[in-house]
Formats: sequence, C-alpha cells, structure tokens
Amino acid sequence: MATVDITGEQFASTVENNDIVLVDFWAEWCGPCKQFGPTYSAVSEKHGDVVFAKVDTEAEQQLAAEAGITSIPTLMAFREKVLVFSQPGALNAPQLEQVVEAVKALDMEEVHAHVARSQAEAAAAAGDGQRKSAGPQDGSQIPDF
Repeated sequence: MATVDITGEQFASTVENNDIVLVDFWAEWCGPCKQFGPTYSAVSEKHGDVVFAKVDTEAEQQLAAEAGITSIPTLMAFREKVLVFSQPGALNAPQLEQVVEAVKALDMEEVHAHVARSQAEAAAAAGDGQRKSAGPQDGSQIPDF
C-alpha cells in the first residue's frame, strides 16, 4: 500500500477505521524527513495490511501540536486505536520493518488491559473520579532505536 497524506480532519477516522496505522510527521524543509520519506514509502509497499499515513506538520500545525510533536520526523504507530509507539528520528529500512513487525505481533488483549489499568489508576489518583490521560497508552513492547 502506498503512503497516504492525511489532515487533522482525517486523522481520527484514519486511526479509528484501520487496525494498524503508522503516521510519519514531517515537513518539506526537514532534511532527515526527506531522507526517511523514500524508506517509509518503500516499506509501505510491502505491508498492504497497514496504513502508512503522512502528516505535513507545516500544513497541519494544530494536529502536530495536539500530537505533541516537538521533533521531526516523528513516527507514531497505532494498533486498534491505541498509540503503541512514538519516536522522533529517521529510521532505516530494517528498523522500520522491525517496528511494523513488532506492532503486528502485539498481544492486544494485554495492551487493552494495560490501558484500562492505567486509566483507572489515573482516575483514582485524580480523586474526583474524572478520567485523565495516562500519557502514551503503551509502547513498552516496541523496541527503541
């Protein structure tokens, strides 16, 4: 599957309507982004079951801010609507393949249980019963590079 450009309006539906979504946050002026782009595109062709999305941080500044992007390129991976990986920096092809395979191999029952526990703990810590974000929902099972 080729890469797809998405906007802030498409971001939520893309993540919600697909099992696995990788998102490359990039900008035209960014040298490392330009180096990573062909690698990202080539790996996307090998994984038709994964959506490889691209977000231009210059055009989508609000989305980049909401996603907490402070360095580009940044790669995020979502599986079953859960953020399971987020890392700035350009990866080479073997590293990107390793991320894709690790995301595919996740035990999502375990990930969802972890997310539920984290949210419950955050709500209990808030003291008023309101649910708060527990930060990145998981990702401990994806290797760092």
